[in-house]
Amino acid sequence: MSRSVSHSLSIVGAGRLGRALGKRLHRLGWRINAVVTRSANTSRRAVRFIGAGNPAASLTREIIEADVILLTVPDGALASVARALAQLDARKWRGKVILHTSGALDRKVLRPLAQRGASTGSLHPMQTFSGRSDPKLDGVIFGVEGESRARKAAAEIARSLGGIPVAVDGNKKISYHTAAVLVAGLGLALIEGATQVLLSIGFTRRKALQALLPLMREMLRNFEQHGPHAAWTGPISRADYGTIALHAASLRSQPAELQEAYRGLARLSARVLSKNHPVTLRELNRVLGKSRRKSK
Repeated sequence: MSRSVSHSLSIVGAGRLGRALGKRLHRLGWRINAVVTRSANTSRRAVRFIGAGNPAASLTREIIEADVILLTVPDGALASVARALAQLDARKWRGKVILHTSGALDRKVLRPLAQRGASTGSLHPMQTFSGRSDPKLDGVIFGVEGESRARKAAAEIARSLGGIPVAVDGNKKISYHTAAVLVAGLGLALIEGATQVLLSIGFTRRKALQALLPLMREMLRNFEQHGPHAAWTGPISRADYGTIALHAASLRSQPAELQEAYRGLARLSARVLSKNHPVTLRELNRVLGKSRRKSK
């Protein structure tokens, strides 16, 4: 780490992400100060997980004793937490670096602290945190943005964790987060939906995952090595619209959301993968029914 970033850290909202980052930074030699959660029990558990820190169930002035304060609270709580922190001691915030970890929000949500003289920004790892295992951070993109000093601190923290910092325009950060959710949050729903289709025809969950996970891994490997068009397989890529019609019919016994997802994803694949997407979309509309929104 360069000398421009202190090795002193307080964590407010030590849930899955806060605990994971705190543990990694503690291993790297950071001194952990306050570790704040909503209750004494959860804060003590967070400290045990991290291996250091002083547990607290409410906002305390000890938070300000660290030079870097990491806010890992839910997005909806960030504004109120920033206002409450700004009231702790108006004179001591000058020179502090305050980073939140929201993927969707930028530094503006921390304006009350910026008005006290703190340098504000955000640090968001493009990774999923289950709380059950240590996530891989080597080579992971960290979206960073904020005032110059905060952005520099966020970038150096990302590098120390093995990540790759990428500057994200605060005004466009919601698009960055949308991309992440499409892959992680909605992608998980897709594989669980496919799992439930196999369960409905007699597969055990174990056998369903044995069928689907290698398929997904190979698709991702091909996508990474050869690009999206070479990796694209399946009936739409072959213009096999008869099979697509049979798929749609087979899904009529499944939840309506799954049927809609199939139709939507079929059209999306045509839009982003087909070399002649107007023709592909027209044929999909013929076998699946026209989409509610007219395709351009």
